[in-house]
Amino acid sequence: MTGMNTNGNTYTVVYSTVLVILVAAILAFVAMSLQDKQNENIKVETITKVLSAAAQADESVTVDETTDVLDMYTKNIVEAFYVDGNGEVAGEMNMGKDNPKNIQVPSTADLKKQNDILKKIDGSKDESEKAELLKTLSLPVFVFDINGKKVTVIPCYGAGLWGPIWGYVALAEDGKTIDGAIFDHKGETPGLGAKIAEAPFYTSFKGKAFGTGEKVFAVEKGKHDDDPTCVDAISGATITSQALGRGINMWAKYYQPYLRTMAAAEADAEMSAAPADSTSASIPSESNEPVK
Repeated sequence: MTGMNTNGNTYTVVYSTVLVILVAAILAFVAMSLQDKQNENIKVETITKVLSAAAQADESVTVDETTDVLDMYTKNIVEAFYVDGNGEVAGEMNMGKDNPKNIQVPSTADLKKQNDILKKIDGSKDESEKAELLKTLSLPVFVFDINGKKVTVIPCYGAGLWGPIWGYVALAEDGKTIDGAIFDHKGETPGLGAKIAEAPFYTSFKGKAFGTGEKVFAVEKGKHDDDPTCVDAISGATITSQALGRGINMWAKYYQPYLRTMAAAEADAEMSAAPADSTSASIPSESNEPVK
């Protein structure tokens, strides 16, 4: 800028422009260099949530800030895959058995994409369109072995009062009994809607169960101790609570084809494992005397 009047407007504009471009370039470089680390942090956070839901199936298992979640995940995960709206497997996830860095889990952005498809299906009146959309779904399924107990974890996603809310629900082998749950949010009100991410709320899901039909599950105002398919809404945060309930209900509804298949397979396995009844015990004596 030699020869330019440093007191003039042109100098000020040029200097400001160069400075803005330089700062923007530095920020862009920093953002790009940190992208991999940010993605890794997001993946670890997701894995932690999934594990936290599954671990609630056994009171002796804990997941906290001291837990090596990548190691715990690779040791306890049995299957990780996607299903479509017909319950058919639509893809596999890398479980990281060879290398924990290779673990694949869906991000909240991925869950949002699936949620958008679910809303389209729910809002469509064209049966052929619904059938095609069901085939495009890729709903995540995580299957864990928690101290010998098979636990299946599925996600949910929806819109809260101020932003997206999401979570993970752990199911027993019958495909309906809830063994654990955990939730999170982007911007719900602290002390109110944000309480969905706190233990007093999400632990109230344990022991509840998915129903059938259009109302699979709900979170509603009032006391619902006698309703296995409903959890009490958070006092003062009814809107967020009910929004979460709608999200769980919608996602659970489209997991039903897979969950029914899972439950049927488990029932068949139990039947095959049951000892055969003694035929002599079922054959009555020809006399009136008791069988000795």
